[in-house]
Amino acid sequence: MRNRTKGDVRLLDQMLMDQRISTEQYEASLTHYQANGGRIEESMLEVNAISEVDLLKYLAAFHKTRFVSTEKLSKADIHRTTLEKVPKKLAEGLGVFPVLWDPQAGVLSVVTSDPDNLEVLKEVQIFAAAKEVRAFVARPAAVRAAIAKAYGGDIHAFAILDRSAHEQFQTMLDVYERNLVSEETMAVALADARERERVLSGDALEQSASVAVGGLGTVTSEPYIETLNVMVSLIENPRPDLRGHSSHVARLTKRIAERIGLAPVEVASMVVAAHLHDLGKMSAYHLTALNVSQYEGHRVAAEKSYMTPRRLLEGVNLNPSTIKALESMYERFDGTGLPGVLGGKDIPLGARILAITDTYADLTQNPRNPFRKTLRPMEASEVLERFKTTVFDPNLVDLFKHAVTGDDMRARLLANRHKALVIDPDPEETTLLELRMIEQGFEVVICRASDQAAKALHSGDFEIVVSEVDLKPEDGFALFGAMKEQPYGQDLSWVFLTRRAARGDVQRGFDLGAADYVIKPAQADVLVTKLKQIIERNATKTRHKGVSGSLTEMALPDIVQILWHGRKTGALRIRSGSDHGEIHFQHGAIVNAMHGRLRGEDAFYTMLRLKSGEFALDPNFIPQAKVIHDSPEALLLEGMRRLDEGQG
Repeated sequence: MRNRTKGDVRLLDQMLMDQRISTEQYEASLTHYQANGGRIEESMLEVNAISEVDLLKYLAAFHKTRFVSTEKLSKADIHRTTLEKVPKKLAEGLGVFPVLWDPQAGVLSVVTSDPDNLEVLKEVQIFAAAKEVRAFVARPAAVRAAIAKAYGGDIHAFAILDRSAHEQFQTMLDVYERNLVSEETMAVALADARERERVLSGDALEQSASVAVGGLGTVTSEPYIETLNVMVSLIENPRPDLRGHSSHVARLTKRIAERIGLAPVEVASMVVAAHLHDLGKMSAYHLTALNVSQYEGHRVAAEKSYMTPRRLLEGVNLNPSTIKALESMYERFDGTGLPGVLGGKDIPLGARILAITDTYADLTQNPRNPFRKTLRPMEASEVLERFKTTVFDPNLVDLFKHAVTGDDMRARLLANRHKALVIDPDPEETTLLELRMIEQGFEVVICRASDQAAKALHSGDFEIVVSEVDLKPEDGFALFGAMKEQPYGQDLSWVFLTRRAARGDVQRGFDLGAADYVIKPAQADVLVTKLKQIIERNATKTRHKGVSGSLTEMALPDIVQILWHGRKTGALRIRSGSDHGEIHFQHGAIVNAMHGRLRGEDAFYTMLRLKSGEFALDPNFIPQAKVIHDSPEALLLEGMRRLDEGQG
């Protein structure tokens, strides 16, 4: 194969020029590439400079083709006739994987990381005796894995690319069965799990793992972190206001650490600290950096317990970054925190991040926070801003605010959040399901009794209910029947998840109108997929809710890109002072725009100048006219050019 070094670096240069990656991400990618070789695409993914989807979208636009994700390739079932068009040795040598053969048209579709390599495509065309070869772009490692799986029968070919860890479930189930989940037994279980992984992996693997994580074995591995996630969530079950708190803090911490561009092992070390930060502190006070800085009772409690997580896990060889984050999370940026020996940038980065993410999670999830109500993301971010330079690192607060408010708005615009009610008296039954639902974009409310659930349904706006049949004071069947008589329950999707497997019970559930009846134990990932499918099927029956916000929360170009890539249909209405405007979308394309007396492209370019104002998305609006024919990308590029040149 030809030497790709110059081509790889040119791709990196182009992405920097197009502002798809930052200077820091450029340098990290280049350093990894120079040290490890291979492909620059893989280096960018390894250092988290860009997500796979965003990278593939960019490459597809760059090569003027379509892309195929790793997930799609891993699930592809290619017909033997198609595979025979490109023999294994040729596929491996050229880095080309055939995915579709159209014998009537004589067209062979292939996936490759070099769709513009005409020499390679010509060779494939000649060997396959095809009239035409169409090339789609994919991640280089995914192409290699697809070849290994399809030609060689290697069912584990994609495992190295699959970040989901499976080993942790056995550890989790062991803990469930023994019913020994406590802070002390969790420390023992984690130490045992780490030692078991070390022994089973063998000396060579242990040595390579030590190199990968700085001599720390598997303490920062994906299975280990997932085990922490489940175990800590179980410990938090008795605290109704803080259920899932540490898991939420861990997700926020990971997002910000990756946003900064830290090495994967440092990101993992901070995520471990986020999972462990409340161990041994579960008293009447919830200790966050903000609470400890403002209230004497919280400070006294923190003085007694801030070292507890480390003491509990002395048998686990924690990363030094994890330890520093745990011990310094109550330090203040102005130097007057706890234990009061550090200030400013001398406070470890992990501790400064954890102080922000822990406080934010408390403000947005815990109704017993200092404001005695849960705050919206924007409100919580404003609280963090009030304590910039005193309690929190001001630069990190600004970065965090931009990240969380942007993500919240993106989810609302794309309607990616589904509100679900889970009704089950057993906390252990719901813990793993709740974690998986949250990871898949659900907002989850848990109820333990049918009367509690009835109140929640009356006041909440749920899309789906997952209910046990064995409930008190009324069983799940009675609750479902009562809810169907209420206006808010008539179109509500209801899934029974229960151990009652008698034929009569199953039939009764479906006779009542349940969307599904699932027998425990059920695989959480599969069930969550079912729930999303049920919601999507019912989406056409109900009107979608609109989304509104401020242009100070998210700039208009960012909103346009989200709606474009999300292939949304509707009217985006803008109001800035006395000015009003609209942008009409149809499956992501911009088909019309109006602003004052202006129409079409000129109206769109004028609205791009707005820096403040309000917006509202009406997803039920169906455009009637197509006035604009340029792509959203072309419109945004032209609009930005006009802004740079000072044109109207």
